Amino acid sequence: MNAASTPRAAKPARGKKIASTLTLAAVALLSAVVSFFAVDRLGVLTNLDLFIQDWEISTLLPRQPVHDDIVVLAVTENTLRQFTYRSPLDRAFLSNVLQRVAAGKPKAIGLDFLFDQPTEPAKDAELKATLANLKAPLAVAYTTEPSIVTAEQLAYLRSFVPASRRAMANVSKDQLGTARLVFPGANDINGTYVAGLDRTLASYAGVKTPPVAQKIVWTRPPEGVKYAFPEFEAQVAALFPPQLFTNKIVLIGSDESLVDRHRTPFTFVSDTATLPGVMLHAYGVATLLHPQLSPYTGWQFNLLIALVLSAIGAVLGVLNFNIAARIAVAALVLGIFWLGAVELAINRNTIMGLLAPSLAMIASFSIMDSLSGRDARKQRQFIQGAFSRYVSPKVVEALIADPSRMSLEGERREMTYLFTDVANFTTMSEGIDSKELAPMINAYFEGVTSIVLRHEGMVDKFIGDAVFAIFNAPVDIPGHAEKAVRCALEIDHFCEDFRKKQNAAGIDLGLTRVGVHTGVAVIGNFGSTSRFNYTAQGDAVNVAARLEGLNKQLGTRVCVSGSAKAQCTTVAFRPIASVVLKGKGLPVEVWEPLADGAIAEGRLRRYEAAFTRLHDAPDEALALFEELDQELPGDPCVRFHLRRLKKGLKGADLVMTEK
Repeated sequence: MNAASTPRAAKPARGKKIASTLTLAAVALLSAVVSFFAVDRLGVLTNLDLFIQDWEISTLLPRQPVHDDIVVLAVTENTLRQFTYRSPLDRAFLSNVLQRVAAGKPKAIGLDFLFDQPTEPAKDAELKATLANLKAPLAVAYTTEPSIVTAEQLAYLRSFVPASRRAMANVSKDQLGTARLVFPGANDINGTYVAGLDRTLASYAGVKTPPVAQKIVWTRPPEGVKYAFPEFEAQVAALFPPQLFTNKIVLIGSDESLVDRHRTPFTFVSDTATLPGVMLHAYGVATLLHPQLSPYTGWQFNLLIALVLSAIGAVLGVLNFNIAARIAVAALVLGIFWLGAVELAINRNTIMGLLAPSLAMIASFSIMDSLSGRDARKQRQFIQGAFSRYVSPKVVEALIADPSRMSLEGERREMTYLFTDVANFTTMSEGIDSKELAPMINAYFEGVTSIVLRHEGMVDKFIGDAVFAIFNAPVDIPGHAEKAVRCALEIDHFCEDFRKKQNAAGIDLGLTRVGVHTGVAVIGNFGSTSRFNYTAQGDAVNVAARLEGLNKQLGTRVCVSGSAKAQCTTVAFRPIASVVLKGKGLPVEVWEPLADGAIAEGRLRRYEAAFTRLHDAPDEALALFEELDQELPGDPCVRFHLRRLKKGLKGADLVMTEK
């Protein structure tokens, strides 16, 4: 088969060379890293990731006991009803609450109210003095945010709250307004760094933290309990023994329905599930005090999971089976991954990143499928271009469906080889006009080629008027020897009919001789880098060619070797001779295949009987062959043995001295 215009070798099977280990690893790594950073940096993906995380936090995490080291004293609607005005809060009341709590010797007190404007002078003075002189560690809400306080309000706030008591009470929110981080702190207007309220209270409790934002650890309270922290209305604080606050961090703030409320991950289950600012600070303090309770896996673990799923996606993308099946497997893997994450959240209080690994797997699958799909398209085009004119459509379809069955690099395999040649073609071609020769020989080749393809053979090449075909390459063809022999019989029938028609038209086309042999040879690309053929090389090929030439001496049109005949179970044969071909040392059993009904069963049995007597009873063989010749004159095998017997030669052993 001429391959001079095709690539040196077929593109490698999908999933082998184009998706080398290096390529696959690079795609998996790139997909994982890009997905990881895309989820972290792209707003839409970040929000989607947070949405998934909120679902895990609000619905999957196991409920935890109420924190017992943080207490919230809340100013509620019940608290406000005892005052003549709602805002600002009565400062004498706050002063009394602070002193009552301080008497219990808490670890720290956090006051989540902004004192940015005057109220009643006496009460203002009382609270201001309490803030300055309270014996307990105290952190008072403070901010410099222009959106919260004007310059005048800020000046009042700075004058009211001692610098040593100030703590930034800002709430860190994402772009959708959901609180997620512990606010670390910020610089005051004079450049002095002021730590956040949560960090300040944690430091009073002996926990030092770096000035960086940290993810709030959200814990679900027990069933039927409103908050994860014990909350008491501020007005009843005087009724509790001071020991209630001993060694506790006490937060005092507002818990009103329309004041200082914020979206949190718990808002996922209900749009009304907002938390008061004082509870956010309680969560922030708890996060800093108990980092071991964090359910979040680290970025290193999440990236590792993304790499693993990305690698799985890349492998699935490059595998050579149905795309729908591969997508189903990928979906199954992702489903198992998500179910595993749900199990970890429910039973292990662990939240891992779900979106980035999922995107990494989808991306690597898509990229590798695209790369290997492009290679597969090139491979399909190569197979169709290189083989469709030389092998049967059935074989081409098999190669396209499973290119791994094809090897265009040298390999040893058993094949059946078929050679044809037209007797006296050169003499005939010199005697007719080229305008007649070309269409005649093209029609001849078209007929022979179509027969070869119909029997699943491969037309390797045309050599002058000769045709060389191979069976069982480039893919395995079950029963290739029998297919080749039946192909030879059909070629013989076609060529005889074609010859008679040409003879009738005045063209002296000779008969076609065919040789068939089965044996092992090397098949692959042979030639130079610029021009080469996909063909078979080896002694078995030469035997087939010699068998074709042997027909001339035997008087037959089709000769088949014993090795090919041995693999044919439905074709009738008759023996001709045991021939030592030129240049060979071992004899080859030569047989003539018989078309269905070509010879009567009785005649075939008498021929075989005569053949068996050639060596030990030549006289009997002569008589039998003469009888057969009289019944049907012109039988080439009978005539061949009669000639030999009449020359005094016995047996069926021949030694060829020419090709």
